[in-house]
Amino acid sequence: MYRYFHGIRRHDPRLAGTVAAVPHDALPPDPFAEDSDDPARSLEAVDEGGVDEPLDDEERAGLVADLTDLAVYQALLEPRGVRGIVVECPDCDEEHYHDWEMLRSSLQQLLDAGRMRRHEPAYQPDPAAYVSWDYCRGYADAVLAEDAGG
Repeated sequence: MYRYFHGIRRHDPRLAGTVAAVPHDALPPDPFAEDSDDPARSLEAVDEGGVDEPLDDEERAGLVADLTDLAVYQALLEPRGVRGIVVECPDCDEEHYHDWEMLRSSLQQLLDAGRMRRHEPAYQPDPAAYVSWDYCRGYADAVLAEDAGG
């Protein structure tokens, strides 16, 4: 029912798209995208643990749906003080705390490049300020059901 991409648990693509009509926020364009002297290009040569298999069409569609859902979850939960999503890492068996923008960036990077780069973890996160992906989905479903019924 769940697939893991570099420690981020993603729901089954058949369940993707809790709210299909809300587009996800795209990342701003890279100002150095066409710059041949961009010093970050040298970092691309650093191998971070092997070659990943390319994403298939179903996985890509699932990631787009996840980005869409993430935008909805953030819109609903950030005003209530939720800072992001906590995920259980299958590699280290620890919880990882992802702020909304960091998770969006990671998912977008996975969509664009087929892998996620390493990132700095949240510094001394308050576990009470993060919720699971399942919690977000349930909360959004409840809000939408309430709006439809009332």
